[in-house]
Amino acid sequence: MTRIAALAGHFGRDVPRALFKLETLIESARRDRIELLVLPDACLGGYISDLRRPDPDDLPPALWRDGPELDALARMAGEMTVCVGYTERDGDLRYNAAACVTGDGILGTHRKVHQPAGEFLAYAPGDRFEAFDTPVGRMGMLIDYDKTFPESARTLALDGARIVAALSAWPASVTDRAARLPQDRQSRLFDLYDAARAAENQVVLVSSNQTGMQGGMRFLGQAKIVGPGGEVLARTGTKGGLAVVDIDVEVEVERARRVLHHLAERRVDTYRGLLDEKGDIG
Repeated sequence: MTRIAALAGHFGRDVPRALFKLETLIESARRDRIELLVLPDACLGGYISDLRRPDPDDLPPALWRDGPELDALARMAGEMTVCVGYTERDGDLRYNAAACVTGDGILGTHRKVHQPAGEFLAYAPGDRFEAFDTPVGRMGMLIDYDKTFPESARTLALDGARIVAALSAWPASVTDRAARLPQDRQSRLFDLYDAARAAENQVVLVSSNQTGMQGGMRFLGQAKIVGPGGEVLARTGTKGGLAVVDIDVEVEVERARRVLHHLAERRVDTYRGLLDEKGDIG
């Protein structure tokens, strides 16, 4: 059995404060024997304050992949596998990025590919989805809007991922906000995408999210762990909290695929609208 946790929590622009908070959180998770901890997107440095028109003078601090912040997080993680979101600097470019670390260092990274509204004004897009090996098994990462697109998680599943970590800074609707967060249109979509991506690929999906406010955005929370049949195994509400579950990932994935194996039963010859320039489809 693997003990997996997804965090709903608020993290702002103060990186040292976030690292101090994470040190306490990770130590508590270690006492609770958690082996995989998925933290929200923008956990180190916060998210942009305006999704449609981000202020170029008010962007989150950008961190280097090989910088002291991720190194400090890796030391905190030790034997635990920890996924974290941050703004990554690479030359003159900035990316909405995620890293998966243990005490041995960085195991895998991801740069957000799909960009909603005006996010392209703040970040360059990523260009790939790749799975990687970890102490808890082969896994991959998505960053919030990525999970809207079925191809994202499907690519990771075809690359052997049995666990998909979906790190989010997912807000309530910015155009039609409901009076109560659970009734918000984005709240429903957030839960729907989590369940769909897990079920259609028959993988374990671990979904974290920010809570609280950043500028004019109010984040949904709703962290959860979804089984390979699309069933929610554990979840938080709209406030901060930790969704935790004990699961034998390999057993549950194999059980889900025993009779109906979605990846094996695809009819790629019929998906002509998805063919790439070479005539291939993943």
